[in-house]
Amino acid sequence: MSSIALRMLPAAALLMQAADIPYTDTHFTPRTYRSVAEWQSRRGALKDQILFAAGLMPMRDKTPLNPRITGKVEGPDYTVENVAIETLPGYWLGGNLYLPKGKKPPYPAVLHPHGHWKNGRLENTDNYSGPSLGVNLARRGFAVFAYDMVGYNDTKQTPHDFGNPAEQLWSFGPLPLQLWNSIRVLDYVTMLPNVDESRVGITGASGGGTQTFLLTAVDDRIKFAAPVNMVSFIMQGGCVCENQPGLRVGTNNVEFAAMAAPRPMLVVAATGDWTRNVPKEEFPAIESIYRLYGASKRVETVQIEAPHNYNEASREAVYRFLTKTAFGKEGPARETPSGIEDVEKLRVFPDGKFPEGAKSYEQIREYWQDEARRQADAMADKAQLREWLRDALEVEWPARVMAANNTLTAAGHEGAVPYRLLDGTGKPILLLDANGVAAAGGYERAGRPLLAIGSSDGMPAELKADKRYRHWLTFNPSDDARHVQDALTALSWLSQKYPRTAVEISAAGGARWWALFAAATAKGPVSFAVKPGEFPDTDAALLENFFAPSIQRVGGVRSALRLLQP
Repeated sequence: MSSIALRMLPAAALLMQAADIPYTDTHFTPRTYRSVAEWQSRRGALKDQILFAAGLMPMRDKTPLNPRITGKVEGPDYTVENVAIETLPGYWLGGNLYLPKGKKPPYPAVLHPHGHWKNGRLENTDNYSGPSLGVNLARRGFAVFAYDMVGYNDTKQTPHDFGNPAEQLWSFGPLPLQLWNSIRVLDYVTMLPNVDESRVGITGASGGGTQTFLLTAVDDRIKFAAPVNMVSFIMQGGCVCENQPGLRVGTNNVEFAAMAAPRPMLVVAATGDWTRNVPKEEFPAIESIYRLYGASKRVETVQIEAPHNYNEASREAVYRFLTKTAFGKEGPARETPSGIEDVEKLRVFPDGKFPEGAKSYEQIREYWQDEARRQADAMADKAQLREWLRDALEVEWPARVMAANNTLTAAGHEGAVPYRLLDGTGKPILLLDANGVAAAGGYERAGRPLLAIGSSDGMPAELKADKRYRHWLTFNPSDDARHVQDALTALSWLSQKYPRTAVEISAAGGARWWALFAAATAKGPVSFAVKPGEFPDTDAALLENFFAPSIQRVGGVRSALRLLQP
């Protein structure tokens, strides 16, 4: 059914048609993997997908961290240092380093990203207490680094909620910054002389749980993990800091969490939030991946009778798991009072002043874009550049395409592309036009084969306006990217039907943008004539004519035109 037909349906029918359109509250079901090799292949693809969505493929340059200790709290059996690290030039991340007293180093270490509690890492309530977790782990012999989400506490050079369409073109948003900050925190902690880098783990709840399993998924230096109240098939995260475009196309948080295998992991759940099904749905799915490695005993779950939290009972379950994992023995699980009453003493910049040279929000964004531009322009390997463009567009060259009932279907792809083929001789033509197959009738083709295509179904505008689909692009490609995939499906079919013959792409109006990126990402021989200056290399031009998140991150129009050069 076409999107035009969908717009004619009543609202109830629209929602029925949307049942299989993924979004953050979709009830996902697990995939089945039959071997370690099959899962490892999938795991590698998922790792690339996370890094690419976060603007970290290619990986950004790691500049000096320049750590600064601005204060210290002394407890009877622990210390807390207030630490800032420079994760990007001029961009400072605030945190607290909890260290044991009276314990012999090197210490195992735990990274602690926080969730969306009002006071972030300084929250100290019955429902969540960052200081309690830090102090109690330090008493057990751990070094703990608790650090801010972007826009919280000491890390306020950017807001927490940002990432407009222009910024999405560059993969710039809170999720990319937070994942980058976590990678840099891991760099900092593993460089500390009193830390054992072979025993470094991570734990966080809610949005901090998202950061926990994402960092574990992309960085093998994390040796054990305890995501709390976030691993779920029924809710994938409500904040923009958990929903970067492209992140979950074809996947979900349970697969991301399973990427920890075979490293030890504790999945903490609650009865009163979206992790209520973990014992019967999510945990068995994750355990099945561990079972492939013969490591089912390395993954555990516990469910707390409570609403959404990282409360004392949840923390005690984590203490038990971390102590057993890091020290190889059971230790005391009962939490004791932290002794920290005034959390304001834990602030890194209590006066709100950043170090000299600190960048503004606009300057941080410009730096992010400039480095992306430099990396894309420096890529001499055209095959790699083409792969980056495919990743940005979330498209692929189908290995096999079937034609039936006036539609083209790519093996392994949902959605069918309407087509009309006019037979002929000579070099085949693919016609891309906003009018779809109807455009074939008036095209002068000089007796050559002509294939005109329509569009596979996208999401109707009525559903896009539904607030539940706010994070649509996290789970689905953009409409323009979908048009490119349709064109690649058609090009692949023409290459099957007319082997060893280059296909000419002809397009008019806005469809020429689809043609540009289809020609640049095609595997088969393709020709497409471009007029000088036809495709402006600006954010404004892309926002008006061709919107695909991450496209500027990999060079956008510049990269496409380079790939079309002989």
